[in-house]
Amino acid sequence: MQPSHPKPDAKRAADRVLTVPNVLSLLRLAGVPLFLWLLLGPQYDLLAVLVLALSGLTDWLDGKLARLLDQTSRLGELLDPAVDRLYTLSTLLAFGIREIVPWWVVAVLVGRDVVLAMALPILRHYGYGPLPVHYLGKAATLCLLYAFPLLLLADNVHGALEAVAWPFAVAFTVWGGVLYVWSGVLYLVQAALTVRDARRG
Repeated sequence: MQPSHPKPDAKRAADRVLTVPNVLSLLRLAGVPLFLWLLLGPQYDLLAVLVLALSGLTDWLDGKLARLLDQTSRLGELLDPAVDRLYTLSTLLAFGIREIVPWWVVAVLVGRDVVLAMALPILRHYGYGPLPVHYLGKAATLCLLYAFPLLLLADNVHGALEAVAWPFAVAFTVWGGVLYVWSGVLYLVQAALTVRDARRG
């Protein structure tokens, strides 16, 4: 039986760079420094929330369009979670600086990504790239992307609005944080099993 190889058309499709989903991901990437400036410079929190909301919308849209237009690509598979992670890390650091969340929360969540980044050279040593993003990681990111605007809203309003926004903000932060750390643990377990199998092979 002949070994199967990717069809040339499928390979060319996977190698595409200029696609609608990739353009949306690049626009999201360009929004990261703007988002940070709004938070730490003039502290235009409502505009920062708008940028974050647009980022979440385009994140959902680029995945839908990639499937609808059959424009999935290797770049998109790497770029999309990388931009999500940049938004998460930059928001956490900004919230720590402005004392919206405690620094220990920032340290735990940022430390999770630092540990996972340290696993990448080991995987590459055995011929593997980054492992697929676990669905729990996507759920955690989604929870945190809901938590961040709610935290900003709770920090900027008072009275009844604050009383409503704050519990939801805390709930999404706790759920998102726990899932974020747990998905990191699962990723490390998966990486360890992959390395073990590679050594046995």
